[in-house]
Amino acid sequence: MAETRRPLSRAHDPLVDAVGRLPARVHTKLLIAFLGTSILLVAVGLLGLRVLGQSNDRVGALGGLQERNFAYGQLQRDAAYVRALMAENAGRSFYKVWPGAPRSNLGAKAVAIDTATANAVDRIGPTTAVDRLGFTPPAEDAHTLDLIREKSDKLSALMQEIIQVHKPDPLSRNVVGLRQRAEGLAIDLYQDAAVLANRTTAQIEDLIARNARSYLSSRNLFIGVASTALVLALVLGFILSWSVIGPIQQIDARLAAIAAGDFSGHVDVVNRDELGDLAANVNRMNDELSRLYDELEAASRHKSEFLANMSHELRTPLNAILGFSQVLREEMFGPVNEKQAEYLDDILASGHHLLSLINDVLDLSKIEAGQVQLARGPFSLREALEQGVVVVRERANVDGVRIDVTADPAADVVEGDARRIQQVIFNLLSNAVKFTPPGGAVDVTTARVNGEVWVSVSDTGPGIAPEDHERLFDEFQQTEAGIAQREGTGLGLALSKRFVELHGGRIWVESELGRGSTFVFALPARSG
Repeated sequence: MAETRRPLSRAHDPLVDAVGRLPARVHTKLLIAFLGTSILLVAVGLLGLRVLGQSNDRVGALGGLQERNFAYGQLQRDAAYVRALMAENAGRSFYKVWPGAPRSNLGAKAVAIDTATANAVDRIGPTTAVDRLGFTPPAEDAHTLDLIREKSDKLSALMQEIIQVHKPDPLSRNVVGLRQRAEGLAIDLYQDAAVLANRTTAQIEDLIARNARSYLSSRNLFIGVASTALVLALVLGFILSWSVIGPIQQIDARLAAIAAGDFSGHVDVVNRDELGDLAANVNRMNDELSRLYDELEAASRHKSEFLANMSHELRTPLNAILGFSQVLREEMFGPVNEKQAEYLDDILASGHHLLSLINDVLDLSKIEAGQVQLARGPFSLREALEQGVVVVRERANVDGVRIDVTADPAADVVEGDARRIQQVIFNLLSNAVKFTPPGGAVDVTTARVNGEVWVSVSDTGPGIAPEDHERLFDEFQQTEAGIAQREGTGLGLALSKRFVELHGGRIWVESELGRGSTFVFALPARSG
């Protein structure tokens, strides 16, 4: 029967199956996927470098324009300064309108102003040179700069002429005409400088606007390419990962089913790689384990039947031996001497030991065969503990071992098979008394913990090594101290574990060498 497909699984997606069917090993597929992802990352990186390069070029162009704008603005300010200086000297028409105005500016002061104007004009021409500007102006700006340089030279010559003519006759018609020509040249200079500054300002604003549009376009392009690369990488990763994860999940589910004893299914993997080979091996292992499991199950059933029958057959003659030995020991048919009594005691002790072993084997075989039926019902845990203490107290008194019972009233009544739980208690108490040295103590406590009833049996014996904690609960397993005692069968703890687990509980040991041992079993607490 094919493995059941999970409803939300992507293991059988057509693209995933197509990748799985590629005749390539898993590491080759992974290498291809990593290479594809790397190519996408490189493409995104190259696009990012291109976008950054364009942005850097625009920033460089904007810086050049700003530098030109500053230089042209300085030219405009110089031209405006020349016009302002020339306005300081009033002409003939001014005094016609204001004949009473003081004429202090017609003397040395006017000459000084004209001289300052000439000096200011002389500074304009050289600033239009490329070496003074610090950059090479474009053709249209170069032409305007040539005009500015030409007009500044003319204005400079006019100002020198005005200065020479002004001294003898400040209001002569020659001075007035020269000053009018100079004012016209000054206005032209200012306008040409303004043209340069305004043109550069307009170019800056246009470049800023284009930068904004280009940024938006580049950003959208980058986001689009990056998003596409991300989606492609995710799709590639999704397909490749599921071509690997899907078969692994199916194999894992099949192995879990095999571990649970279900050999009825097979793994359906289409991959033509290591995972396909693994799935085929899992299917072969499943079939082989199914065959071996059937054989082992039959052998176990035959063993359990044999043990049950043999134990039952052995108990009949053994009971007769014990009965007749007890009759002889009680001298019901005549006295026996001391040696005979000693032999009879040995026969009775060995017989009871053998009967205990047979009973344990019979109980174990019944459990393995699933023939144990628990007689569940409420019973007093304290009474079960006290009955167990009564059974082992005689031996405890002989060895000088003290037994203390501390029962929690909240953990008194439990639900279960009283006889089986009492058997567990007896096994734990018997082991505790047996391994506690003379003068030692055995403490028995009960408590209610997190919805469970815990029963703890602690002794002051030799303790148990950590590596033996788990195996003690297996059949026919004993510690070195137990083997040295030459008592017991190694079945008591195994049976106790089975009986506790049949009640839905658990059992464990807490112990260290030289510090005694504490055996604890927990049962579900009774509700209500």
